[in-house]
Amino acid sequence: MSNVSLQLPAGMEIKAPVTPEFAEILTPEALALVAKLSRAFEPRRQELLAARVERAKRLDAGERPDFLLQTKAIREGDWKIAPIPPALYCRRAEITGPVEAKMVINAFNSGADSYMTDFEDSNSPVWTNQIQGQINLKAAIRRTLTLEQGGKVYKLNDKIATLQVRPRGWHLDEKHVLVDGKRVSGGIFDFALFLFHNAKEQIARGAGPFFYLPKMESHLEARLWNDIFIMAQKEIGLPQGTIKATVLIETILAAFEMDEILYELREHSAGLNAGRWDYIFSCIKKFKLDKDFCLANRATVTMTAPFMRSYALLLLKTCHKRNAPAIGGMAALIPIKNDPEANEKAMGGVRNDKARDATDGYDGGWVAHPGLVDLAMTEFKKVLGDGPNAKLNQIDKQRPDVNVTAADLLNFQPETPITEAGLRMNINVGIHYLGAWLAGNGCVPIHNLMEDAATAEISRSQVWQWIRSTKGKLDDGRKVTAEMVRALIPEELAKVKASVGAEAKTYDRAAVIFEQMSTQDAFAEFLTLPLYEEL
Repeated sequence: MSNVSLQLPAGMEIKAPVTPEFAEILTPEALALVAKLSRAFEPRRQELLAARVERAKRLDAGERPDFLLQTKAIREGDWKIAPIPPALYCRRAEITGPVEAKMVINAFNSGADSYMTDFEDSNSPVWTNQIQGQINLKAAIRRTLTLEQGGKVYKLNDKIATLQVRPRGWHLDEKHVLVDGKRVSGGIFDFALFLFHNAKEQIARGAGPFFYLPKMESHLEARLWNDIFIMAQKEIGLPQGTIKATVLIETILAAFEMDEILYELREHSAGLNAGRWDYIFSCIKKFKLDKDFCLANRATVTMTAPFMRSYALLLLKTCHKRNAPAIGGMAALIPIKNDPEANEKAMGGVRNDKARDATDGYDGGWVAHPGLVDLAMTEFKKVLGDGPNAKLNQIDKQRPDVNVTAADLLNFQPETPITEAGLRMNINVGIHYLGAWLAGNGCVPIHNLMEDAATAEISRSQVWQWIRSTKGKLDDGRKVTAEMVRALIPEELAKVKASVGAEAKTYDRAAVIFEQMSTQDAFAEFLTLPLYEEL
């Protein structure tokens, strides 16, 4: 693999191999945009990350979140977001997946209304994944992306899904790119490269540029994105308001600031999404030191759990009040090819999930597998209708009947059962996912679920918290302890290795990391932060 030397903006370093193909993405002009945005906004990103740490300390000391007094006027005002473009009117089924070529083609061709391509949780951020992902998207937008693999040729259909791009969250750096000696924000890097190369091409083709924004904890973090959009549009010559972005509400703190987040992004908003797995992880993380806080086996914490139901209905009400789309969260189940009975049960779970979203008033929902698009679409068509007279969305469905209080959002149930099987499942999924992530794969089918970083985060944080909570007891009365977890890890590691058919070193390393993270005294804020240093 030959490397080329790049013409870099003053003060920028790239500490990674650059092939001739990579150089077509890492152009002087595109990197100049990365550098300009980084210099302008990196100090604010660091301030906001520091504010997260301070807030976490207050929560650890017993403070509980509430709706903000200082933004009451925004919550009670009658403002609306700017009109959304026609390409985002209809989002009944949205498929998500990493930026790998085969997934990109299959997702575009899946029949979904929209495809969220992911530089974040379903992608392992090795350098080649990040840059090859940009190459894949650039080619797909221009309809030139093809792939030959296993005797098959993959290419794009005439009709493809509308593209939305998820850059990395505020907490993630791009360690291979430095500006003035400091790492750049992974999110700014992903966003700027994509926007520079594709925004005008997308506009010429009728749809874009559209984004999904992850992991926010406050409206001030949304304001930062909004200011980045304003500067980026100015730099590349786009009319203000061209960029549209959907925010994932996947932290408990953001749930208290949904109106404010929409307000900050109102010229650029495309609504909110209920990012359920990260949301559960966030609840465990934020109240990790509360000895009375305890959630049951992960499989029992569904969208019908009291705190999840409150969050979902509040998001829906908030969005539609502001003329914004409300998109339901991920159904992580995937088709089971060799077991019709298990497959029918799994598909029934997805059907119920999407039927509830559609009946509640959501405008669409997420799936992780092309095989689920039709099923999700069918449930929304039952409510929206089908054919030429069908409604495109349910934004006109207001929910004045929904009145969610702070106590409702903090009503963490169910607390039981916690079982040995549930504990083993968390250990197994954690090791399996971490092993795959270290090998460069961030989207992994495990036990008929499509797992990404969020589900691995639930697994290890739940184990950590069960060890510490007075309620962290198995249904047979045994207290979950670090010793118990350490004893089960080798057994689950052996099962993982047997299931992947490999003695891959990454799984041994993953077991060590999982043990450290779930039993050590200090709680690691994100799995991916220490792991990224190992990639």
